Amino acid sequence: MEVKIFKDYQTLSEKVCNEIIGLVKHKQDATLCLAAGDTPRLAYSLLAEKAISEKVSFSACTFIGLDEWVGIPPANEGSCHYFLRANLFDPLGIQSSQVHLFDALSSDLSEECRKMDAVIIGKGGIDLMVVGVGMNGHIGFNEPGSPFNSFSHVISLDETTQRVGQKYFTQSTTLQKGITLGLQHLLDSRYAIMIASGIKKAAIIREALEAPIAPEVPACIMRKHGRGLVMLDQGAASLLERYRGYRGYKGYRGIRV
Repeated sequence: MEVKIFKDYQTLSEKVCNEIIGLVKHKQDATLCLAAGDTPRLAYSLLAEKAISEKVSFSACTFIGLDEWVGIPPANEGSCHYFLRANLFDPLGIQSSQVHLFDALSSDLSEECRKMDAVIIGKGGIDLMVVGVGMNGHIGFNEPGSPFNSFSHVISLDETTQRVGQKYFTQSTTLQKGITLGLQHLLDSRYAIMIASGIKKAAIIREALEAPIAPEVPACIMRKHGRGLVMLDQGAASLLERYRGYRGYKGYRGIRV
């Protein structure tokens, strides 16, 4: 695992964008799992701009959904489906045939999990996962205590996730369960990037990167990934002992499949 720290959210987002663009330039038919959420929002906006300006096509890529709120329809503005369409797929001109998302309204969620795992196997695995980290350390909806060897599954949401998740909805919404890729999917991905921004994430980032590796903080699994990259702004990194006083980015490395 590698850690990179940037001076602010804007710079962080630019570098995340560069990582994704760099991989797709190298592998035009990459399989990508790009998380929904506030942290990657700007990176996706920059990604669409850069793809147009540099004539980088995503038309051969496959997109895998990381997670979804169970029972929330895709047209709901708080759904992960809606977020990805509005902030990533539509701006990049992604066709529906390129996208595989969980159907969180399905009457058979176990079958949804099986189908998603089969899609990933059929694609030969995920080339790049870009994930955020929740206030309780979750990745996707892998809540505290989730086993590291899990694949797609349905899970009861932690109280913190239920509470924080309300910010995505225009009115109070019942959020009891999630459907998500498992942490084994992250470990099996060829490259994985975890991003965090702001001082509000500093405490959980310290737990993820400096406390003992344990399922109680799912984000610490990044330390087990041989090609994992943690990208932070200075606010998110502010409590890390090892990186205290770090003064910014020291060169773009890029990732390759």
